[in-house]
Amino acid sequence: MTTNDTASRTPAPRRVRRMSERQTTDRDALFELLDTELVGHLAVAADGVPIVVPMGYARDGEYVLVHGSTGGGFALRAASERQTVAFAVTALDGLVFARSLFDSSMNYRSAVAYGVLEPVEGEAADAALLALSARLMPGRADEVRAMARKEVAATRVLRLRLDDVVMKTRAAGASEAADDGEDHAVWAGVVPLVRAWGAPEPSVLTPAGTPTPDSVVALTTAGARDDRLAEVSSDS
Repeated sequence: MTTNDTASRTPAPRRVRRMSERQTTDRDALFELLDTELVGHLAVAADGVPIVVPMGYARDGEYVLVHGSTGGGFALRAASERQTVAFAVTALDGLVFARSLFDSSMNYRSAVAYGVLEPVEGEAADAALLALSARLMPGRADEVRAMARKEVAATRVLRLRLDDVVMKTRAAGASEAADDGEDHAVWAGVVPLVRAWGAPEPSVLTPAGTPTPDSVVALTTAGARDDRLAEVSSDS
């Protein structure tokens, strides 16, 4: 695997001050996180008030794509004012049970990207909307009608370049040592968090017996367990 350095793309690299050893500039680790999660949190300042909103997103190469209404909103305002925003994505991978509450922790991957939101226009906006759909609901675009022009016109796509990113991770077992003075009869270890999609629930107006579409079947039958979590658990 080729590793690219996030810091090399950043004029003034941001540094984690607490637990700095957990910071990573591994570009592949960043992309893996962004390509695994579906929801991020966009933070801006509006009229001096901080606003944080959860948003579905998709990574498109060196950018994160988000979308909203052309009717307005803080994201569009931030883009028009070229205000620096922050976009955070976090994956909780497990809880770490140590032999004291103080030493207990979490295994996680977290990244915050900083920059100015850029509007995506014209045919590029159409492609960006399809990219968002393909990320959130792979294959669904081929099963439903095409977007109406008024729907496209009512939707604005924004992108944030991933050239100013700080990422922090923990993927380890409970802190312990043979001579740490703790009672080793007390269980310690990692409980991985495993997420899975549930059984599909048809809408009220979907006729009985309607086959479940391929996009939903593929989503709900994909492997639910993250091999990386299993590795962390076995190491604890």
